[in-house]
Amino acid sequence: MTIHPRTLLTMTGGQHRQLHSHLFPGDGLEAAAVLLCRDAGLNDRKLMVIDLTLVPHDQCRRSPYLLVWPGQFIADAINVAEDDGLSIILLHSHPGGFRQFSDLDNESDAEVITSIFAGWGGVSPRAGHGSAIMMPDGEVIGRIYDDRHQCRAIDTVSVVGDEMRFWRNGCESSEAPMAFGADMTCELGKLHACIIGVSGTGSIVAEQLARMGFGKMTLIDYDRVEGKNLNRILNSTLSDASSNARKVDMFAAAIRGYRADIEVVIVGQTIASREAVFAAAEADVIFSCVDSSEGRHIADRIAQAFMIPLFDMGVSIPTRKRPDGYTAIAEVIGRVDYIQPSGSTLGDRGVYTAASLRAEYLARVSPETYASQLDDGYIKGAVEEAPSVIALNMRAASAAVLEFVARAFPFRHGRNSQQARSIFALADGDEDHFGETDFQRGGILEVAVGAREPLLGLPDLGA
Repeated sequence: MTIHPRTLLTMTGGQHRQLHSHLFPGDGLEAAAVLLCRDAGLNDRKLMVIDLTLVPHDQCRRSPYLLVWPGQFIADAINVAEDDGLSIILLHSHPGGFRQFSDLDNESDAEVITSIFAGWGGVSPRAGHGSAIMMPDGEVIGRIYDDRHQCRAIDTVSVVGDEMRFWRNGCESSEAPMAFGADMTCELGKLHACIIGVSGTGSIVAEQLARMGFGKMTLIDYDRVEGKNLNRILNSTLSDASSNARKVDMFAAAIRGYRADIEVVIVGQTIASREAVFAAAEADVIFSCVDSSEGRHIADRIAQAFMIPLFDMGVSIPTRKRPDGYTAIAEVIGRVDYIQPSGSTLGDRGVYTAASLRAEYLARVSPETYASQLDDGYIKGAVEEAPSVIALNMRAASAAVLEFVARAFPFRHGRNSQQARSIFALADGDEDHFGETDFQRGGILEVAVGAREPLLGLPDLGA
């Protein structure tokens, strides 16, 4: 039996809002738009919307069930798409809420999609071209045609914005399942999570996601279990430490001990490797649980390049010197950042900086020079080989997972847009939240470039 790769269509929350506003202006008549999409270059055919054209209402013949619009917009799309090998998706609205392609839609595709392939000067894009319809509630249903004009449904249409939406082919309802219920568990079974770093916070995140019901998980970590970190890595044992087991192997075995219906992919390498980047890029959502600037920088680039939601977390325990010379805790801090494509990045928010990246590079190439600048780890100002921080790690990891739930299965009374960053300070008993508009996007990291070489724009990751 031939197994076809899945076809996915992904857009940002801003793109979706723009399309919905244009396609449903309030007059009950159909409207149209043209999407230009880049293939991410993965095993699945993931089409990322990189540009859209809103066909002016006054240039169309519109009715509640019929739409005729100028062919010039399609010709213009072909001219642009050919140069970069992009796929064209023709999108229109169904104001009446009919959740299927109509006979008129089928007739139109037979003519228009054929003309797109006929007008294509070179090799057709790998994923082909397609059409889609949008419902009044924002749901998008799509299909894709290959160069033999064979049609297949787009398996999943996703929107990554303040909320995450996943509309699946054949689903009876477009509503997101209620949070924390059995329907949420069922939906999680269709999702793929990547955890970068399976240690102090990462093992706790992975444990939650596995037990919540994710259908596939990718674990990325190059490190091995040591005795000094048994007090904060879930599922690790004395046997693992004595055998110097890889963290990913240890944790994958633990998951398989209580989940028979999950696929676990392990990558025992640093995230700064081609294998790890491509493995992470296949996921629906990424959890960054690393403690290095380089790791966060790479995760940041993957999230933007492949249009994947990213959750990053960190903990810190700054200290102070008391008058008597002893060291005391100044604060106990946890942070969770939610990063969406085309929004502010971890770099924009100062989670890592050019200076911190340079310092880590210096540590690798000249450890002696770097020694005087060495970060003390969890507890700043006090060197601890095995800090007793599992409770703090659990608090931060749980906050990150709940932030994901709030985005994919909205339950908050307030707006998700106001929770782009959350910081809790346990000594003062404070918790602060920052919205997406509190951060300025620098635009340094490119969005929706996919697997273009050099990978992630980094020469060290080139083929």
